[in-house]
Parts: sequence; C-alpha cells; structure tokens
Amino acid sequence: MPIVIDRDIPAFKILTEERIFVMDKDRAASQEIRPIEIAILNLMPTKETTETQFMRLLSNSMLQVNITLIKTSTYKSTHTEEGHLDRFYKSFDEVRSHRFDGLIVTGAPVENMEFEEVAYWNELTEILDWTKTNVTSTLYICWGAQAALHYFYGIKKHPLKHKCFGIFAHQRIRDGQPEPLMRGISDEFHMPHSRHTVVYADDIKHIDTLKILAYSKRAGASIIKSTDNKQVFVMGHMEYDRDTLKKEYERDKAKGLDIDPPANYFTDASMTEIKMNWSSTANLFYINWLNYYVYQVTPYNLEDSI
Repeated sequence: MPIVIDRDIPAFKILTEERIFVMDKDRAASQEIRPIEIAILNLMPTKETTETQFMRLLSNSMLQVNITLIKTSTYKSTHTEEGHLDRFYKSFDEVRSHRFDGLIVTGAPVENMEFEEVAYWNELTEILDWTKTNVTSTLYICWGAQAALHYFYGIKKHPLKHKCFGIFAHQRIRDGQPEPLMRGISDEFHMPHSRHTVVYADDIKHIDTLKILAYSKRAGASIIKSTDNKQVFVMGHMEYDRDTLKKEYERDKAKGLDIDPPANYFTDASMTEIKMNWSSTANLFYINWLNYYVYQVTPYNLEDSI
C-alpha cells in the first residue's frame, strides 16, 4: 500500500522514480479504506532530505499511510526555503486539535546545548505533552529521543569524548518475552549513529516503565521503549541514506572541524565505496512499528483514541 503525500513535494518525484508506491491526495480520496495517519515533526535542518528518508521507510508497509509534516513555530529553519515549509508543513497550532495514529520526532543538531536552551524547547514540551492524549504511538529519533527521555523520565544526556560517528553493531536484548517491534530482526544488526552525547543504560534500567531492546558496546542503549508501547526511542539513524554519513563527514571537514571518518562505513582507503548494511533492519523495524504498535492498536475512529 502507498503513502499519501502532496504530488508537488520533492519526495513524490524521488520516491516515484525509485518505484515506491506513493499516492496523491486526490487519488487517495477515492479509496474506501481508513488510512493510517502519521505525523512527522521534522527538526532537522535538511528538511527535504529527512522527510524523504522517513517517507521511504513508511512506504514499505501494506498499509495506506497519510503523512502530515509538522514544523515548529518558535524557530524557523534557515536551511530550507520558506516556500517549501509554508506549502508542505503545518504548524503545531494547526494540528493540535487533531489525533494521529503515529508520530515521528526527528533528531536535531542541538545536542551540545542544554535542553532548556534550545529555542523551541517550550513548544517541544507542549508537543510532548500533547502526544499523551492525541497520538497512539510516538517514535523519537536521536536528539528527539534524548529530549523525550529527559522530559518524561528525567534521564540526563552526557557529552562524549569522541563523537559517536559511524555504523555500529547492536545486540538484541532477549528476556524470553516476545517483542513485536523487533520481530524478524537478527540477534546482531547494524545502525548508523552521529552524535556527541549519550544516555547511560544504567539510568534507563532503573525505570520500571522503560525497557531496553537493543544495545551496542560503542553506541550504548540504542532502542528503548515504554512498557505500554506508546513511546519508542531510537538513538541512531536507521533512516539514513547510503551517503548521509559521507556528506556529514565532508561538511564537517570543510568547516575545519576535527573529525574522524565514520567508523565501519567506507570499504576502501579512498573513502569512496560504502557498505550499506542497515537498510533491511530499518525497513523491518518501521514495518513492525506501523503494524504492531500503530495499526493493530489504534481505533478505526481516531476520535475514540487515547
């Protein structure tokens, strides 16, 4: 089944050329099914790239998924054309009365700042509170995950001596209980990371309503969920394209920053060939989230939700 997005958004052309099933809103209106409503709060500066990455993953489900893109009102991105944001994004005020089956909160390049110093922190906490009554399940990514863990559970983030940057192996944490979110995912899998901070696994283990699902020696606790399945926290970037880390590395080198090449990423000394070993896990993870934590538990009538 397709995702439903505006025909004029750049992602529509990109995904169509990749032979991914996308549908415009006019065609979707003729379908006699109840689509899943997913919102994406996009906090990344590279709005168009990020929205395409998540849309690509959400398109692999058998469900028809309507996408709503959300922007902050208290901070305007300087990296994306204002016309793009005005045309394809809604402010939180425009959607606060709506209910959604799922929400994705992306990462943001503000992790070295204290949470309360972030320009849109007050607005973000309002959105986080709103998820408790208006969203069936929320998926938090990287800094978005750290922010939500801090706000809801008081878990601190800690600076790293060296940036966690590259592709790292992760181990599933098995406790004998079936975990639908990780169904079909190998005992060892890989995920990209790009961050300067970490949350300690011991701080998470002390909270009875949180459960660690995957751990990495280098990247730490990487997939966490609340025991009611309404909150999922992913510290890495399964959504990244093949060349995303390469572009980040080249960007930081051009700025004169002291940064090592992403670990376990390039397969040759010239740093031109990339081993993409996380895409199958990413696709399965998002299919599982949509199926088990959204579709199978959300009501047919969204007004009856929560």
